[in-house]
Amino acid sequence: MPSLILLALVGLAAQLVDGSLGMAYGVTSTTLLLAIGTNPAAASATVHLAEIGTTLASGVSHWRFGNVDWKVVLRIGVPGAVGAFAGATFLSNLSTDAAKPVMSLLLLALGLYLLVRFTLKGLRTDRQHLPLRKRFLAPLGVFAGFVDATGGGGWGPVGTPALLASGRLEPRKVVGSIDTSEFLVALAASLGFLFSLGSQGIDFTWVAALLIGGLIAAPFAAWLVRKVPGRVLGSAVGGVIVLTNTRTLLRSDWVGVGDTTTEGLVLAAIALVWVVAVTWSVRAYRLDLAAGRGAAGTGHGPAADAPGASSDAPDAVDAEPAAPVAPRV
Repeated sequence: MPSLILLALVGLAAQLVDGSLGMAYGVTSTTLLLAIGTNPAAASATVHLAEIGTTLASGVSHWRFGNVDWKVVLRIGVPGAVGAFAGATFLSNLSTDAAKPVMSLLLLALGLYLLVRFTLKGLRTDRQHLPLRKRFLAPLGVFAGFVDATGGGGWGPVGTPALLASGRLEPRKVVGSIDTSEFLVALAASLGFLFSLGSQGIDFTWVAALLIGGLIAAPFAAWLVRKVPGRVLGSAVGGVIVLTNTRTLLRSDWVGVGDTTTEGLVLAAIALVWVVAVTWSVRAYRLDLAAGRGAAGTGHGPAADAPGASSDAPDAVDAEPAAPVAPRV
């Protein structure tokens, strides 16, 4: 029972982050399942089965808050489903011993990307409302879907930063559209795993626990997407993923330094970098707020909420002062 409660809390926390940041549900949940010794293919299958429910609830919540661009959902989600089915089939045919370090390496790379991206860079919004082209969305969807199924997560970490970096869609709609299209990806990946593995190694009680936590968090996350600084969340989540998967790799046959001084020193160094990164992100976010750039720097805040708000509008601090009134004689 305590383990099921823990899984439900993980599902809740992961969905809060995913629904407000557009990523990290699968990566965070899969990392935990690997850490407690779950078969890699079974871990990814468990998470994707839970995601069928959580992504559906998240998509409905984002739609009700006006955070979804349906053209983007279809143009990236359908190719993403194709890539996810292929990735699930590929992972299912790897041996457990070979798959675990491979998955941890993929998760580590995604975690590093999150940590660096959100610590050092803000979110570009100067090209919002320009159209996103099919020739960009379709290959991105196939690649992100394949990575998502093989890594147990990756749809958000690949898709969300790519759309944000394009600057052609406001941040809240990037998050809402990626979260909504993930339903198609989770469904296709789950079918791929079930066709290849059957139900072998999948604990449906764990699926239910992750699902319950995610369902509780989904509507709150869709609301928080306008309020929570994504830069800080990205740094925090990236650090957790890097730390946990580095530990897995150090204890694998590839490296073989588990329970040694080397492992302790490496993990301590990563933890220190993580603390510095989160502190840096908090400081950068506060500086953006002080300069009147809170919405542009994070994709959240009152400016992002206002109907028709545009990043091209001048900040209040840059507005031209009114001409002085001549004194009466």
